[in-house]
Amino acid sequence: MIKKVIILAGGKGTRISEESKVKPKPMIKIGKIPIIEHIMNIYTNYGNFEFLIACGYKKEVLNEYFDSNFKSISKNENIYQLKQNSTVNLIDTGENSMTGKRIKIILDNFKDEYFHLTYGDGLSSIKINELTNFYFSSNTLATVTATRPPARFGRLDIDNEMVVSFGEKLQSSEGWINGGFFCINKNVKDYLSEKSDEPWESKPLENLAQNKQLSAYKHYGFWQPMDTLREKEMLEKMWSSGNAPWLI
Repeated sequence: MIKKVIILAGGKGTRISEESKVKPKPMIKIGKIPIIEHIMNIYTNYGNFEFLIACGYKKEVLNEYFDSNFKSISKNENIYQLKQNSTVNLIDTGENSMTGKRIKIILDNFKDEYFHLTYGDGLSSIKINELTNFYFSSNTLATVTATRPPARFGRLDIDNEMVVSFGEKLQSSEGWINGGFFCINKNVKDYLSEKSDEPWESKPLENLAQNKQLSAYKHYGFWQPMDTLREKEMLEKMWSSGNAPWLI
């Protein structure tokens, strides 16, 4: 069975407006290809997948890109052949929908027992097979990848108003955060509100955690979101130098 991956790709990406004003954030390029392709490659390193892209803001940019670069395999739907037996299905989930509603729209016609879920703006050296195995061993409805936030500021160690050491903040000194890269049972749809349009990251995840149905797979390796132009340029530098940690 080909496993399914929902990629949330419909947001406006206002914090990187220098580029997102003309394209959705997942279509911003790292090297010669958009970041959403890098994300799909993370998965296809572990086999064949059917990617369900939850589109919204400037969805036509995704349509144009896949029309121009991939073979269409459906005349009536936006479905394209990726590499090997992997496919991409572009699904319109509304321009202004929040992440919870985007997921629910896709799950309304979902038949598989479980699926992967991630955001369209984060790269990682995560091992998808290990995440999947952890999910099945956890006996929970959902598993979230927990990661350390990237270092952003210099660390000061202060004693008696004197700096006794100065250095880059280490990831290990920070707490765990939501790194995306979920593995989820289809019955999680019961946690998605029928009446309200809400973020996946608020009540759905909060209620799953409260009911002890959200397990955490701890990822100690590379993880980096692309929220700002500075972070985009940093990822570009890694890619162009041949030192891209998200590649296997």
